[in-house]
Amino acid sequence: MPILVCGGAGYIGSHIVARLLENGKEVIVFDNFEKGHRDAILGGRVYNGDLREENSLDKVFKENEIEAVIDFAAYSLVGESVNEPIRYFQNNVGGTLNLIDTMKKYGVKYIVFSSTAATYGEPKSIPILENAQTDPTNPYGESKLTVEKILKWSDRAYGIKYAALRYFNAAGAQVDGVIGEDHRPESHLIPIILQVALKKRDKIFVFGDDYNTQDGTCVRDYVHVTDLADAHILALKKIMEDGESKTYNLGNGRGFSVKEVIETSRQVTGEKIEAEVAPRRAGDPAVLVASSRKAREELGWNPKYNSLETIIETAWNWHKNHPYGYKK
Repeated sequence: MPILVCGGAGYIGSHIVARLLENGKEVIVFDNFEKGHRDAILGGRVYNGDLREENSLDKVFKENEIEAVIDFAAYSLVGESVNEPIRYFQNNVGGTLNLIDTMKKYGVKYIVFSSTAATYGEPKSIPILENAQTDPTNPYGESKLTVEKILKWSDRAYGIKYAALRYFNAAGAQVDGVIGEDHRPESHLIPIILQVALKKRDKIFVFGDDYNTQDGTCVRDYVHVTDLADAHILALKKIMEDGESKTYNLGNGRGFSVKEVIETSRQVTGEKIEAEVAPRRAGDPAVLVASSRKAREELGWNPKYNSLETIIETAWNWHKNHPYGYKK
């Protein structure tokens, strides 16, 4: 029975599809290609559709005996969500409501949901635990937390078991360099730094160097996208075997500052990479680092590519061979 990957043409979704195929799983990709790329899909049956369109979802479930769902389909730009909250709730919450309703209709009982560390908002303590207070500071995080609550009540009412995976900064690219990260516009730190190395940007801006951290710049938790993919597969196995819904943080377990990421990128690429300090951005916490102890203990998740050098090396391998990303 196939696994349905919603948003399977996106950055993380495409890496999940690749790992599922490597594990001999039958895969169905459902994506509207608003953000994703067909060239990122390495196999499986592909449906062009939107979670907000019940008819296109119904077609997928009617034509396939789906075993489980992994859901990445969402808008994910924090700043954009602040300016367009209704659009974010319509897509991220409304679309997922349709998905859960269709799962209920066809008796599909398992879903792994791509959530976010943005559900926590400003953390009260570091590292962040799963039982920490959830108080999002933007509509993106609020939309993901809302879906988590919908999943909780859907479990109680319909017996749909879920794993909500809250992760921090996905980074890197498939180790063999076949697929990687191509956002338009790009908003993630490591690809932007590598664009400077590729001479596609003049410099990287460092937003604030006066934080209460070791070198004054923000510290973030980066986790390799392939390690993330493996965690999703392990989480699905866990809820299917145990029949219990779960929430897990997925992170590296340690943080890296903006200056560390820039300096490591210089070492990996051999390029100068000019950096310029700019004023702080509103709402940027000084440190965001996850505790992934629960995922390690309960899932047996053991990240293999968690050094900053490896993360950047795999990203650089992708970007230097695909300087313009996937061809449209």
